[in-house]
Amino acid sequence: MTVNYADTAWVLISSAMVLVMTPGLAFFYGGMVRRKNFLSTIMMSFACLGLIGVLWVLYGYSLSFGSDTAGIIGGFDFIGLKSVGQEPSSVYATTIPHLAFMVFQAMFAVITVALITGAVVERIKFSALILFSSLWFTLVYVPVAHWVWGSGGWLAKLGALDFAGGTVVHIAAGISALSLALLLGPRKGFKEKEPMEPGNIPLVALGAGILWFGWFGFNAGSALTSGGLATSAFVATNISAATAALVWMFISWFYRRPSLLGVVTGAVVGLVAITPAAGFVQPIMGIPIGAGAALVCYYSMWLRAKMGVDESLDVWACHGMGGTWGALATGIFSTVAVNAAGRNGLLYGNPRQLLYQFIAVIAVWAFAFVMTWILGKLVNITIGLRVTSNEESVGLDISQHGERAYGGPLR
Repeated sequence: MTVNYADTAWVLISSAMVLVMTPGLAFFYGGMVRRKNFLSTIMMSFACLGLIGVLWVLYGYSLSFGSDTAGIIGGFDFIGLKSVGQEPSSVYATTIPHLAFMVFQAMFAVITVALITGAVVERIKFSALILFSSLWFTLVYVPVAHWVWGSGGWLAKLGALDFAGGTVVHIAAGISALSLALLLGPRKGFKEKEPMEPGNIPLVALGAGILWFGWFGFNAGSALTSGGLATSAFVATNISAATAALVWMFISWFYRRPSLLGVVTGAVVGLVAITPAAGFVQPIMGIPIGAGAALVCYYSMWLRAKMGVDESLDVWACHGMGGTWGALATGIFSTVAVNAAGRNGLLYGNPRQLLYQFIAVIAVWAFAFVMTWILGKLVNITIGLRVTSNEESVGLDISQHGERAYGGPLR
């Protein structure tokens, strides 16, 4: 095996682009909360960069991509980056250094954990978040990553397709977000319908723009080469995001007025939905996938509000449901004409692929929801999940971090 320098350069650049997505997510989420919780929300994402960045190299990569045990979990081959060096892997990416593949996957692990935080902003203890994130990464993300992407993982052997993380990242995070939000309970004043308007919508748009940019590394980088497949995934990604933004704009315009918050949310759900399909479908299929994402996620958001569930920033509606639609759409639109390593979907004469995608969706939904509930209960019993009523009223910026976003540190 010989290192290909063009492939290596593209994967390293893509890794940096995916890393930038987490600060982008921090601004995207931070702009949607009230001013008194702005810094605490950003802190959650940056804490994940540190925490998961370390846990991944210690054991997360090994248990995700190490030698298989019963299709459920990886082995200890790569603990502490043992045997992960400058030569290509014989199993995964054969044209780039093993270290490049490892660090690319690290960025996925980081942002997946950070995504969950949007469900519990403005009320979770920072210490509880750190403990929960460590447990969730170890007991939910790592096994699911092995199921879908690891050599010998049971969903991979079944035939389920996930090019860049529809199940591993978005369904796992979105369903876990719902579970943890239900366990934590609504924000103070939510049931009384107190105003909880976004503190800074321009920052939300900035964050969405960073996410859109980084997503090209997320999806096109998952080709692990710099050639035609990466290009196809890149174009499909942009088409889906553009379509979903446009459709969301018209839906919101139909009911009231076209909003900036709606357009950028639409772009993000289009990016979510194309993620599992990007390297398996013709780029033009980004149009039905993006349009479907806007419809599914818009009305999932409406349903969540109708049910009175305070899943604060709609991680379930956007990522859980967007990822679900994307995973199923992969089973409809995938074709070996784009990627010989994939499979034909329903549209190309193979309805069985849609069944495989459905099984993967159900498995990750059930596992993520139940495990998150158990882990959340464990954290609540030990150190408590939620800040006090007074701390919540003051805001988490001051009560958890002793800082103000607008006015300097607490003296």
